[in-house]
Amino acid sequence: MSESTPPPVNPYETVQPLSPSDEKLWATLIHIGGILFGFLPALIGYLVLKDRGPFIRQHTATALNFQLTMLIASAVGGITAILLIGFVILLAVAVVIVVFSIMAAIAANNGQAYTYPLTIKFVS
Repeated sequence: MSESTPPPVNPYETVQPLSPSDEKLWATLIHIGGILFGFLPALIGYLVLKDRGPFIRQHTATALNFQLTMLIASAVGGITAILLIGFVILLAVAVVIVVFSIMAAIAANNGQAYTYPLTIKFVS
């Protein structure tokens, strides 16, 4: 290399922000993914997309907190299934996940912030 040639640029050094429409799309998909795959879409989305914009960071963190809270509730339901009350808890958790995830996905698609009720804050 000659001295006048700049060093090669690493494309992974800086993170490009997502466009507003892409942020809304990814946030919507992460909320809907929680219905099908539990906490994994929220975790992967948080780790990969959290630095790509404030909107997507807020939605991925909120979805991850909710999914982890529901994972804990499911574990409690599974443990207490011996007492039969656990089956009611598991059913309630499943309904809550579907209803609140759809509400969050609609809010994300409309470009609005959403905070899940009944959620323990693990990440911010």
